[in-house]
Amino acid sequence: MTLGIATAPSTRSQRLRANGALLLASALWGFAFVAQRVGAQHVGPFAFTAVRFALGALLLVPLVLLRDRVRRVPVAVRRAATRAVVVPGILTGVMLTVAINLQQTAMSDTPAGNAAFITGLYMVFVPVIAAFRGHRSNGATVFGVVASLVGLYLISVTEALTIGRGEVLLILSCIPWAVQILMIEHYSPRLSALRFAVAQFITCAVLSGLAALVFERAAFAGIGDAAVPLLYGGLVSVGIAYTLQVVGQRHALATHASLIMATESVFGALGGALLLSESMGLRGYLGAALMVTGIVVSQLGLPPAPLGDLSDTAEPPPESRPAP
Repeated sequence: MTLGIATAPSTRSQRLRANGALLLASALWGFAFVAQRVGAQHVGPFAFTAVRFALGALLLVPLVLLRDRVRRVPVAVRRAATRAVVVPGILTGVMLTVAINLQQTAMSDTPAGNAAFITGLYMVFVPVIAAFRGHRSNGATVFGVVASLVGLYLISVTEALTIGRGEVLLILSCIPWAVQILMIEHYSPRLSALRFAVAQFITCAVLSGLAALVFERAAFAGIGDAAVPLLYGGLVSVGIAYTLQVVGQRHALATHASLIMATESVFGALGGALLLSESMGLRGYLGAALMVTGIVVSQLGLPPAPLGDLSDTAEPPPESRPAP
């Protein structure tokens, strides 16, 4: 998820409401790991992702149309805004497709709590990749990376020095997640936020659907059994949570937003414990604490983000975590 900030000064009450919206979005994303875990028991990863993101896109499209009508956006402006998101949305959607399908494939044999914390490592990868692009690192970033790697080791590597297939896939997924965030950061300042999201979701749904037909036997046969996880993952995690993010980031400070979104991992572990009776053990919880510390510290070390307008119009200049 990219982290935007408002273009106009916000009041204290606006920021409090914005932070609340972002916290709720993080909770919805965290509990989505439970939905993904349950859904993986009934349907293949590509089919699950295809249906989930199709549902998310279907929820956002009416919202875009409603906002256009309420704001009385001229037809020519609407068309220009839609055309502008096509290429960036497809390119960014490809990264989303790779990341989310690696994640969903891992969910068949990885506890929801472990998956949530390992996936959160993408927030550390962002400043690391930025450093390779010429941005200077600082002590906070270095400490954050080291703490996160130690925590990752405690969560992923057993005492017998083995690591599961799911953990490997989740670690690999952090790279396309981080690349997607940097791509959104590059494209989003001049694009309609919700339209950009819809373009990514449609791209992900189409590519995942094609992959399901090619690589999965009877790809969509278990959709009925996975109906509840799919509805949560598509409508709640993708559609509602993303909307809350866009609304919240109109007034939230970038630093506050990034720290609040780090709680997604905590909610993922909480959901796994409450709904799936999962336990990470003392070693796992110690690793989780180190990972959260590393994520938070690495975000504190990021430079101030440029101003960005999250309004959903195409007027220049008109944000995001990966939807879990």
